[in-house]
Amino acid sequence: MSEARQPTETTPVQHSDFGRRVATRRQELGLTPEDLAERTGASAAYVRYVEGQAAQPGSGFALRLADALDTSLDELHGGTYTRPPGTADKARDPEFLELSEQQCRALLATHGVGRLAAQLPQGPVVLPVNYTVTPEGGVAFRTRPGSALTGASGQEVAFEVDRVDDALSEGWSVLVVGVARTVADPDTARSLDRLAHTEPWAGGDRTLWVSITPRRITGRRIRRGTA
Repeated sequence: MSEARQPTETTPVQHSDFGRRVATRRQELGLTPEDLAERTGASAAYVRYVEGQAAQPGSGFALRLADALDTSLDELHGGTYTRPPGTADKARDPEFLELSEQQCRALLATHGVGRLAAQLPQGPVVLPVNYTVTPEGGVAFRTRPGSALTGASGQEVAFEVDRVDDALSEGWSVLVVGVARTVADPDTARSLDRLAHTEPWAGGDRTLWVSITPRRITGRRIRRGTA
């Protein structure tokens, strides 16, 4: 099937979830639109159109996209959103690798969502938070003043970030263990505001920064064997 008709100057512009997932996966793989165009046999302009507009490409091109991005059509269409990761079978001859601290820090620096594990007065909790890597090499996240997470200040906590690719049965995880402290200095808080890549997804008055000074950083990766 031929490429979908691109909009004219007067066509209303809408962004599609399919296009966002294509762009996100392409960026995860470190590919440019030109790289993806070469892999799929399309033009770079059409790749940008699919990523940026409410385009529904033909089934043939969509399959080529999934193949070029090492994923599945189900993933690109968001069909796996409600399922927890890790439901796919293991890859043939998987390799289990321990990551160096340098590799762990490089993965942490990609930013995103991590999970904070802490022992609070009401019991242990594990909560997802949007995080930022600090200039000192630590991790920081925002919460509401007076929230339960402020009870972790002064305690040793664990912070975990991971990525699971069901299409390839691959993934990695990084674990940071250290002491959490609320950021009281206004200048430091403003600096973290400028560094933040995203606003907290949960919204609300999450203006209080909590930083974690790492005592130990470890990680592991599972990938397909080279045999």
